[in-house]
Amino acid sequence: QVQLVESGGGLVQAGTSLRLSCVASGDTFSTYALGWFRQAPGKEREFVAAINWSGANTYYADSVKGRFTISRDNAKNTVYLQMNSLKPEDTAVYHCAGRVRYYCPGYSCVNEYDYWGQGTQVTVSS
Repeated sequence: QVQLVESGGGLVQAGTSLRLSCVASGDTFSTYALGWFRQAPGKEREFVAAINWSGANTYYADSVKGRFTISRDNAKNTVYLQMNSLKPEDTAVYHCAGRVRYYCPGYSCVNEYDYWGQGTQVTVSS
């Protein structure tokens, strides 16, 4: 069973940056797509960004496009989420997810991922 472990969250001021990391166990990391999702209190989990197996294709929610960048290092079994110009509305628990069972546009379908991390809290103060 693949395990995903996120890190890098914290409390920051609006306008600053954070970089989240997610390390996966196992030796099949380079074969599957990865995504970042977030869940704010009282809200459903929502898509943030995704990347295909090679890193050649990336996808973003409109709310983060131009501010967030997803990348991966297959040699380190790690996916990153660079978050710039953070806003209070970015406050949420951020989860990484891996391996989509059935492709959906932009790998954005929360219900199609097999592997999930426990999440890391990001809090942005105004």
